[in-house]
Amino acid sequence: MITIISLIIGILLFGAGVYYLQQNKNDAESRKIYGVTAAIGAVVAVVCAVMLL
Repeated sequence: MITIISLIIGILLFGAGVYYLQQNKNDAESRKIYGVTAAIGAVVAVVCAVMLL
């Protein structure tokens, strides 16, 4: 159960990071922050997806 919830959170975090990265693509500091956010979300989603297998 916790793995499914973590997978959903990871996907949402990745999606939010990518969305705001596109919104603020001209600001260098925002790109760094939202890029890291998207990367963390992707890692959490992939790890949880592997744990479900």
